[in-house]
Amino acid sequence: MAQVAIRGVAKRFGATTVIHGVDIDIADGEFAVLVGPSGCGKTTLLRMIAGLEEITEGEILIGDKVVNRMPPKERDIAMVFQNYALYPHMTVRDNMSFSLRLANAGKAAIDTQVARAADILGLGKLLDRYPRQLSGGQRQRVAMGRAIVRNPQVFLFDEPLSNLDAKLRVQMRTEIRELHQRLKTTSVYVTHDQIEAMTMADKIVVMKDGVVEQTGGPLDLYDNPANTFVAGFIGSPAMNLLPGRMQRSGDEMHVVFANGDRLPARAGTVLPEGRAVLYGIRPEHFAVGTGGLPVEVIVVEPTGADTQLYCRFMEQEVTATIRDRTNVRPGDRITLVPDPARIHLFDAENGKRAAA
Repeated sequence: MAQVAIRGVAKRFGATTVIHGVDIDIADGEFAVLVGPSGCGKTTLLRMIAGLEEITEGEILIGDKVVNRMPPKERDIAMVFQNYALYPHMTVRDNMSFSLRLANAGKAAIDTQVARAADILGLGKLLDRYPRQLSGGQRQRVAMGRAIVRNPQVFLFDEPLSNLDAKLRVQMRTEIRELHQRLKTTSVYVTHDQIEAMTMADKIVVMKDGVVEQTGGPLDLYDNPANTFVAGFIGSPAMNLLPGRMQRSGDEMHVVFANGDRLPARAGTVLPEGRAVLYGIRPEHFAVGTGGLPVEVIVVEPTGADTQLYCRFMEQEVTATIRDRTNVRPGDRITLVPDPARIHLFDAENGKRAAA
C-alpha cells in the first residue's frame, strides 16, 4: 500500500486547459472519491495517476516515487473500468489470472491468488464461465477480481457502477466498500454520483471545471460546504439557496427577501448589513409550522419513510423533506420553518460560505 500525492498537476490539450494546478493528498489505505459533473476533469486526473495520460505540469507521487515518466505497468496500480474490459474468449479464471501469466508468475501462485480473489468476491462457482454467461454485477466482480490478484499498491476505479441498474448499484457500492475494509488498499474512485461519494468515501474531492472546489470527509462537506457549488452538489435533494440581503434588526441579523419576508441569520454571522447573500437550508432542516417561509405546495411525493414537498416561494422552487406523514396537498399554502442552527449563508457575489 502507498499514499498518493498530487502536486500542482495541470493538463492541457493544445490551448485548452482541463486541469488547473490540482493539489490532493490521499493517505495510505484511504478510499478517496473524485466527484463532480461531467467534464470537470476527474477521469482525466485518474488517467494521469494511472499513466494513461501525460502530465503537462506538476508531479504525481505513488509512495515516495515520482511517477510522471513511469509507464503504467511499473506504477503498481490496478484499474477497474466502467465497461469491465473483460476478454470475451477467456473464462473468468483466465481473465482474472491474465496479468499474472503475463508476469510469468508460477502456476501455484496464480491458482492461490485467483482462489483468494474468487473467495472474497463470491466467484468460486463462476470460474469456468465466460463473460457472456454472466450478469452485469458478476462481470464487475470479475473486473475487480482481476485487479485484486495483482495485489497493487493503489486501486483506481473509473465510474465502475455506471452501467448497472439502480438496485445493483446500491449492492455493488456496499461490496466495494466492504472489499476496501478487508484489503485496506489505497483507492481512488471516480464518479459523478454524489450518493456514491457520500456513502463510500473516507475523503471526497469535489471538482468543477478542472479545479478542486473542496476536499474533506463526507459529513464535513455536507455540514460545512465551502461554496454554493459544493452546497448544491453534495446532498440529495440539493440545498435550497434563496437570494436576499442582510438586514439588522436590533441586536440580530436577518436575511430579507425581495417580497419583504425575512428569516433570522445564523448566530455569529459576519456579513455587513445590505450585503447580497444566498440563504442556504437543506430540505430536511425545514419543518411545517409558523413564523417561517410562506410557500405554495406544488408537488407532494410520499416515499414512506418521509415526504418530499416541492414548493414555490416567489418564483423559486423550495424543497422540504418532512420526516412525519403529512396531510399537505398540492395548492396548499404552508409555512416552512428552518432550523436556525442549520442555516448557511453564502456571499452572492463570489459564492463563498460566510463564517459563523
